[in-house]
Amino acid sequence: MNCRGKTLTLGDRTHVMGILNVTPDSFSDGGCYLDVQRAVAHTRLMVEEGATLVDVGGESSRPGASQVPVDEELARVLPVIRAIVGSVDVHISVDTYKAEVARQALEAGAHLVNDITALRGDVAMASVVARMEAGLILMHMKGTPRTMQHAPQYDDVVSEVRASLQESVRTAEEQGVSAERIIIDPGIGFGKTAEHNLELLKRLAAFQSLNKPLLIGTSRKSFIGNVLGLPINERVEGTAATVCWAIAHGADIVRVHDVKANVRAALMTDALYR
Repeated sequence: MNCRGKTLTLGDRTHVMGILNVTPDSFSDGGCYLDVQRAVAHTRLMVEEGATLVDVGGESSRPGASQVPVDEELARVLPVIRAIVGSVDVHISVDTYKAEVARQALEAGAHLVNDITALRGDVAMASVVARMEAGLILMHMKGTPRTMQHAPQYDDVVSEVRASLQESVRTAEEQGVSAERIIIDPGIGFGKTAEHNLELLKRLAAFQSLNKPLLIGTSRKSFIGNVLGLPINERVEGTAATVCWAIAHGADIVRVHDVKANVRAALMTDALYR
């Protein structure tokens, strides 16, 4: 996968995407990396621990989160992206659903766009990604971060999420995004109950029929806390278990906060399954 001139080889190993939230209110690490120097230092540490991608986000997508104006989101992510480009060799993803934020982030040096709305948040997103020859992550979400956990319902969560992603893939390709630059994400925790999340993981192989690389983001999420009865900062082992399961059932990329532990889990699982 060539994203703005930087190649990401998929298939022979699992890639670990480190999370870098430059937000004051993210559910797990809000406020930790608002300072550019701290953000770059944390990125460097994640790369040293084995991350091959870093996902930079300037708007929280936690349940109940409010939208952030474009100018404010840009002020958060652009200085960090520019600083990373100048000092760390890593694939940079910008976590945004706003086309203008994506455009400026890509111009600043990002390689991929991680759109949690799968193109439903901004009709201009696909054309920006296509024009700039960037990678595109399409994630399923039911509703918006503010409303997504208000009693979400599905008749068949796997079939409905798969169909929604298939439609988003079709839209992206029709608007010029290269088929080889699209990644899909079923959106664990985004408009799903704990039972929905477990069902998606159990039937993860169903997404292989879409013939796209698969990204899974389970890190520290509430369904792990529900199963284990643990707070956010004690969900490392539960996250690692879901990472191993996801890799064994087709995941190509895992998005995590705790890079070192999950890189080790991924390497061991790759030795068994790849």
